[in-house]
Amino acid sequence: MFDIGFTEIVMVFVVALVVVGPERLPGIARKAGLWVGKMRGLVASVKADIDRELATEELRKALAKQASVTELEELVDEVTGQPLQAGENVAQPAPDTAELENGTTGEPAADDDRQ
Repeated sequence: MFDIGFTEIVMVFVVALVVVGPERLPGIARKAGLWVGKMRGLVASVKADIDRELATEELRKALAKQASVTELEELVDEVTGQPLQAGENVAQPAPDTAELENGTTGEPAADDDRQ
């Protein structure tokens, strides 16, 4: 993330050893470790909150889309007078009663060239 190499870490350690001294360095290192741990926990918490909000927004969009589909199904039911079944294509018209009596389905007859 910060692209810190081994040589940079050694230089920081040497400078801290010279500035702080060998007696106080372990205590300062412990405090620095605690602060780094708290910062990582804070970053993880913020990430989790953001992910949770994104998931909530996606769920809201999915529910809104589902509600609009339900409204369309109700509209099709109102217009055609027949409830739409699961997997049924809306674009297919219902067959006429005259077509059912004649045995036709309203589809063009297939040309059969076999004799």
